[in-house]
Amino acid sequence: MKKKTNIKNVIRQIVREEVAVAIKEVITELRQPSLSSEPTKKPTKVVKKKSYTNNSVLNDVLNETAQGGEWKTLGGKEFTTERMNELVGGQYGDMMKDTPQQSVSPSDPMAQFVNKDYREVLKKTEEKQKQKHGR
Repeated sequence: MKKKTNIKNVIRQIVREEVAVAIKEVITELRQPSLSSEPTKKPTKVVKKKSYTNNSVLNDVLNETAQGGEWKTLGGKEFTTERMNELVGGQYGDMMKDTPQQSVSPSDPMAQFVNKDYREVLKKTEEKQKQKHGR
């Protein structure tokens, strides 16, 4: 029993000493203003505001976005047409292909309707229109 009490007292003493050291460090940091806590002032550019729309609030937001520039390098690099596939989630390349998509689920009638290849139907319609108008 005495050993438990001694261990508890030793642990309490060590914790007090460590807390005292930590508090002294914090107090020292609070008294001395650190260089990293000061906000860095960026040189401000005088930028002429453009008028994108008649809505003043929207116009302010668009001007702020254009001046900010963070949007230009989303993902670490500038987004260009070469990176468009990343932006739209890998579907841009599929949209640019001339072949129809073959990944239609037979149980989804809307997907079948939207993804169906209508080129033959359009050709027939154009032929009928030409015959009707005598071209």
